[in-house]
Formats: sequence, structure tokens, C-alpha cells
Amino acid sequence: MTPAARCAAAIEVLSDITERRRPAADALKDWGLAHRFAGSGDRAGIASLVYDALRRRASAAWIMGADTPRAIVIGSLRLQQGLAAPSIAALFSGEGYAPPALTAEERTRIETAILDDAPPEIAGDAPAFVLPDLEAALGVDLIPELRALARRAPLDLRVNALRGPRDTILSALEGYGAAPTPHAPQGLRVPVGADGRGPALHVEAEFLDGWYEIQDEGSQLAALLAGAKPGETVVDLCAGGGGKTLALAAAMGNAGRLIATDGDPRRLAPIHERLRRSGAQAEVRTPRGGKQRADVIADLDGTVDRVLVDAPCTGSGTWRRNPDAKWRLRPGSLATRHAEQAAVLDRAASLVRPGGRVVYVTCSLFPSENDDAVAALLSRRKDFAPVLAADLLAGAPASLSDAIRHTTHGVQMTPLRTGTDGFYVAALDRRH
Repeated sequence: MTPAARCAAAIEVLSDITERRRPAADALKDWGLAHRFAGSGDRAGIASLVYDALRRRASAAWIMGADTPRAIVIGSLRLQQGLAAPSIAALFSGEGYAPPALTAEERTRIETAILDDAPPEIAGDAPAFVLPDLEAALGVDLIPELRALARRAPLDLRVNALRGPRDTILSALEGYGAAPTPHAPQGLRVPVGADGRGPALHVEAEFLDGWYEIQDEGSQLAALLAGAKPGETVVDLCAGGGGKTLALAAAMGNAGRLIATDGDPRRLAPIHERLRRSGAQAEVRTPRGGKQRADVIADLDGTVDRVLVDAPCTGSGTWRRNPDAKWRLRPGSLATRHAEQAAVLDRAASLVRPGGRVVYVTCSLFPSENDDAVAALLSRRKDFAPVLAADLLAGAPASLSDAIRHTTHGVQMTPLRTGTDGFYVAALDRRH
């Protein structure tokens, strides 16, 4: 497919997303199934155009004066890729499989429209109803942080310390331009192409042998701040696919007892193969479905040294990777997440022994999911006390301590400050 034909396909996919209110991944998959002539490179290029358009949906519509899929693709080419009017006109020529030619008004807007007087929800490409919560977290950095969230995310790897040192893999991936991440001691960052697509590292021999996992640096650092130590009993309460479970196992050197579970048994499906590949040792406890489902970790109550709660959340900190999620977010979604966060924190609190620790993590920037959730647990459980940020960061690299944003009860990573997804981490110790 030509670049122009990919633009036409991206407009078609965006129309499907808008009309049927469906996730971008589903719309892209259906488009690929209906257009089997499109190769993997074409599908990746179309996906890149779609996600760029979703990242800049509000600002692209603003400069183009219309919120149609066509206008949003044109605006995103200008804003996200920095293309000038002649380059966009070459893609929108009306020839062959290209979209219809630019109108005079479209060309004028490409050449003259600016965002200087745009309201915050437009300049920051975010739903208006979330701005008060985000401003409470980000303050004067609100718009710069939102713009950082609208950029493409990097491709990060976590080197598996159970297999060997980072330098071993660094040399093996030199051909891909791999370099150490700014903060995470086991992290590597690999450059992505102009279309936002990274190399297929999941088919490399080193990946298949468990030398590294694909994991954002922020997620790596959240697992590091959990502070798991050899010999401890540690529970990863919301383990999902196991990314942080593997990082915890490496931090513990496979010495101790690590238990991984999740309230949704379907999310645990990938963890078994990942454990096998990495050599990490963990007990996976999968809950059964149905009304009579038993608590698979009831025997651990009051005995655990450390519980990691990677809580269900809105995922606002991952909007770089999942830009359609911000446009599908509704006020009711926050209320649902708040209830889930309270429930999982209460469960974690019942697991730890006196002197034990709960580490609460979200990939959210909303204080209502972060500090407020921690404060609510502290009000319910007087036997818990928050860990000071200085103590939480005691084992972290100095570069992270200098960059990270401190909150009332924890710390917040952000794309602007730490170059990572937006991760929040707080810790609470049980006193008695």
C-alpha cells in the first residue's frame, strides 16, 4: 500500500471507532481481516496513523475546524508528524487509493491554524471532566504533562537479572541501537521507527531464552520500589500477565516465597509461560469462577512480609500507549475503579503480618485513585502508617529521586518528569 492509501485506511478505521464506539485495537483487527491483501508493514503503518490521530484528536480537530475522521487524520499529520501543507497535499491527492484532494479551507487551516488560544482540554488532548483531578496532581505542569502523554511511547526492556547482567544483552542488541534507560538499573531502551513501530524483539533468541521482557521503565521502577528482598514472603495480589511478578522474582534472586494471583483468572493466563521462559520461581494461585469461588490466598492472612497491589485503575498514565482509552473514559468509570481499589487494598491489608508492608501501585495520574485511595485505607485501618518518600526511594537510583514528583502519601512518575508512563507508588507499614 502507498502512504496515501494508508491514510485512507486510517480514516476508515477511525470512522468505525467513532460510529461503533469500540476500542481501536478491535477496529484495526477487523479492518485487517477484511483487507487481507495488506501486509504486516501496512497494518502497522495504519495503526500508527490511527493511534497518532487518537493521541491528538482534540487538538487536530481544533486546528482543522472539524471533528471528522478525515480532519483528525489531517490535523494529526500536521501536529504529530510535523508535516507541512505540501507534504499532506501529496498524501491527500485524490489519485488512485488516496483520500480526496485537500480543499482550499483545509490547506489554509494547515498553514495558519495554531493552538495558542485553545482551552486546556484542547491544548492537552484530554477530556474536560478529568482536568480538575489532573491539575491537582500536576499543577503548573498540567499542559506540558498532557502534551508529553500525547507523544509516542518508547520501547523499553527489562533485562532478567536471573539470567545475567544487563551488559550481556546490551551488546547482543547493539544492532537495534539499544541503550540503558535513564533510571531503571536493568532497563534498556530501543529506538522505534518513524512510524512508531519497534523491532520484533519477541522473536529474538535472547527473548525466547528469557533474557529480557518488554516492560516500560516506569513499571520496572514501580517493582523496584516495592523493595522485595531475598527470603521474604511476597504476594503480587493483582499479578495479571506477570510483568511485575518476574521483576520481583529477580529482585529476590528466587530466594523466598513469591505468590502471584489475580481476581480475574483470565489475566493470569500468560504468566505460566513467562515464568518458564525467565526461570523465575513463583506460586500462581488462580481463582475459580462461579458463585462459590474460594479465596485462594486465605491461608496467608496475617503472615506476609510484603504485598504488591498493582491496582485496577483508569490507566491514565498509559495514554501514550492506549490513546483511545482517554476518549472512552466516563465519570462513572472512576467511581467503579475507586470501589475496586478500596476492596483490593483492604484485602492486601489483611494479608500482611505486623511489621509487614503494603505497596500500592497504579498506572494513573488521578489523585482520587492514588493519594485518596491510600488516605481512605489509613482512615479504615489505624494499624497502618504511610512510609516516607525518602524511605520509599532509599534503594532507587539518584536520577529517579531527583526527577520524581512527591505527593502527600507517595511518589508519582510521569512522561515529562521521569520519561516513563505515569506510575504512582506508595507504601504503608503495619505497625501492630
